Amino acid sequence: MTTASKRSLRPAIVLTAEDHLLLSRTVAGAGEGMAVLAAELARELDRARILPEGRSSADHIRIGSGVGFRDEMSGKESKITLVAPEHADVDAGKISVMTPVGVALIGMAAGKSIDWTTRSGDRRRLTVTEVRDPAALTMAG
Repeated sequence: MTTASKRSLRPAIVLTAEDHLLLSRTVAGAGEGMAVLAAELARELDRARILPEGRSSADHIRIGSGVGFRDEMSGKESKITLVAPEHADVDAGKISVMTPVGVALIGMAAGKSIDWTTRSGDRRRLTVTEVRDPAALTMAG
């Protein structure tokens, strides 16, 4: 497999209609400083399978999901909650979907891997190890 074909292989992603709408608005309202990231998020939105309004999949990461993932290069495992930009709080583990790792994670399912580029320009591969449904997090919290 060539390097180019490896890059083009991205795992299927699934989004709720509500997340797709919110993220589309986020992309449209992104400032000039976020243009590259907004373009990457727009590409993810274009390739996503969108669930009908009111439906969701507990198996796929959406806004509000608890997420466990592993950096395949370092082996480091992380647990975060993926949130809308206005709810981001890195110290509390709430990571904005409008970050490189947030764009990589949105719509992914546990067990799937994706290549992504860090803010510093490094290429990494991450594997989703756990997806916790937002409703389950609310009940547990």
